[in-house]
Amino acid sequence: MKTSICELLGIEVPLLAFSHCRDVVAAVTNAGGFGVLGVAASDPEHLDQELSWIDEQVDGKPYGADILVPNRYEGRGEMLSYGELAARIPQEHRDYVTDILQVHGIAEDSEDTIGLPLIREDIGHDQIDVALNHPIRLLANGLGVPSVEMLDAAHQKGVLVAALVGTADHAVNQVRAGVDVLVAQGTEAGGHTGQIATMVLVPEVIAAIDSVRRVPVLAAGGIVTGRQMAAAVTLGAAGVWTGSVWLTTEEAETAPATVAKMLAASSKDTTRSTGRTGKPARQLTSEWTSAWEPGVGPGALSMPLQSMLVEKSLKRIDALAEQDHAGAKELATYFVGQGVGLMNKVKPAREVVYDFALDYIDAVQRAAATIE
Repeated sequence: MKTSICELLGIEVPLLAFSHCRDVVAAVTNAGGFGVLGVAASDPEHLDQELSWIDEQVDGKPYGADILVPNRYEGRGEMLSYGELAARIPQEHRDYVTDILQVHGIAEDSEDTIGLPLIREDIGHDQIDVALNHPIRLLANGLGVPSVEMLDAAHQKGVLVAALVGTADHAVNQVRAGVDVLVAQGTEAGGHTGQIATMVLVPEVIAAIDSVRRVPVLAAGGIVTGRQMAAAVTLGAAGVWTGSVWLTTEEAETAPATVAKMLAASSKDTTRSTGRTGKPARQLTSEWTSAWEPGVGPGALSMPLQSMLVEKSLKRIDALAEQDHAGAKELATYFVGQGVGLMNKVKPAREVVYDFALDYIDAVQRAAATIE
């Protein structure tokens, strides 16, 4: 296969795979795709260990890292301590989480349930420094325009910078800032999304940046098959950015009870909810997401306070769900896109890459057969 992203990254299949699991990243890269490690939850020391492991596994093949550095979040620019940031979480919200758990038969935890913030300016900058000390080929940034410092540091190392966008206006701002690759992520995607569908967003983004500066555009949002990858390329995309499809691979670290939910789910079983991070993020519909719907309870806090409030409880829910706790299974949820309805079998990540490639070829051949 040959698209601009294949040439830029030196890959065989125009398939980029975002995952928090290093095993998935290495497997996809070794199969001819491009693995991207999500590092939002990694402190710099742990990140260095993860990237060093990937370096050993891929033997020089290209891969990337994804840093979550949003432009807006609670405490930005204030350099607050953990205690100062935690103090901004109202008691009403702490009590509400306790009530949700108790209603579902989960006793209050005797330990502190407030977790560490996943987003802090100093950690984000350190993560970038660590990532750029490894032979990554691409550095992606979610939830905002990358800083000048991030762009300069990456470009000095010959590393491409990618940014996720959910509107044409956002795409123009990113290109003007100097990013090298755009990920046009539709509302079907798992994780943080806007409200525009991928089929509409991709050509809008391509048209919007045409008069500013042409850069490769990757399609994202509910893409879990090669025929969807072919459709994205026919829309003008250089390839696809995927995430959800890797959650049910053999290498993934997804909680087993959640994997079972995903395999049984249809495309109707996801929702955009602020109940995990404070920003709208698509995930499996559950009693947890229902508890954070607009008008229910005190409402979600801003980022990163919401994740500090709930992440420890969600991990506890996952552990109890694996023990077949009925209430925990009702609450269990995780980020996943609408493509979950096509995710019905656990496979090795390598096999998923090959399936994408074969399905892509079949789809292109079907399309070519329509031309006389």
